[in-house]
Amino acid sequence: MSEFPPCPKCQCEYTYPSDNLLVCPECFYEWNPAEQPIAEELTDGTGKVLDANGNALQDGDTVVVIKDLPVKGAPKPIKAGTKVKNIRLTDGDHNIDCKIEGFGAMGLKSEFVRKA
Repeated sequence: MSEFPPCPKCQCEYTYPSDNLLVCPECFYEWNPAEQPIAEELTDGTGKVLDANGNALQDGDTVVVIKDLPVKGAPKPIKAGTKVKNIRLTDGDHNIDCKIEGFGAMGLKSEFVRKA
């Protein structure tokens, strides 16, 4: 067991110090343990998932990708402006499950989409 606290984003227990910060080796989140923990940026404190503009998302919503997103193992990225219909919200780092035409099922982060 590590003598450092777990990562506030992904709860990884293998955090390590770097200068005056703690670093998570899984999600690469860095934070200062002396500061008050910041509430998760992707929620409004009530557990609601927010898009890049701060709008609350719900299951079944349609969203638009706001920047080109590279896909591991795919020859091309998901282009900005791609419309994604019928999303499902999940827990975790990639908090949107969806099917994207031409790519198939995948997980997206809500910070890279806006509500359509």
